[in-house]
Amino acid sequence: MFITFEGPEGAGKSTALAAIAERLRSRGFSVLTTREPGAGEFGRNIRQILLHGDDIDPKAELLLFLADRSNHVASIVRPALESGTIVLCDRYADSTIVYQAYARGLDLEFARTGNQFATGGLVPDLTLLFDLEPEIGLSRLTSKDRLDGQSIEFHRKVRDGFLTEAAREPHRWSKVDASQAPDQVLESAWSLIESKIKQEFSNE
Repeated sequence: MFITFEGPEGAGKSTALAAIAERLRSRGFSVLTTREPGAGEFGRNIRQILLHGDDIDPKAELLLFLADRSNHVASIVRPALESGTIVLCDRYADSTIVYQAYARGLDLEFARTGNQFATGGLVPDLTLLFDLEPEIGLSRLTSKDRLDGQSIEFHRKVRDGFLTEAAREPHRWSKVDASQAPDQVLESAWSLIESKIKQEFSNE
């Protein structure tokens, strides 16, 4: 099973992902946690450029994310899924649609086609959207990378993009109210994942 965690900055998805992974492992599941960008040596190098380097042309930014995703899926995600491991991924293809198309203004259909090419058509079984007003999320950050430091208008477009994409594919997306206390955010996310796992295993 492939589960992705999406949302604007400061929404708490990374913290929830780590806690959920431990719960699943304690129940006997094989779990891999990973992220985009930054998985493996290739991904770490691209992450440094994308998040901590100088300003990048938006088109180059998009292509770097796609390059990272292609390598990530081929070398890490697919092998884990094929072995029966549950994969929890902090950001995936939807982030590229939202950040580079909705927020940067690049061609939406090109971004969708690029994701299809990079992933070989691999779509998550469940995507959790940790939804939060950008002003609240940004205020939670103790340090900011290159994307965190974009204008508030940019971050509002990010949130709107996520909500639009979630409405576009309601069968795959589930929304978590990330304005709640951290323990409540975790329990909301856990409930959705637990339900999906039960559904998946009852269908086997």
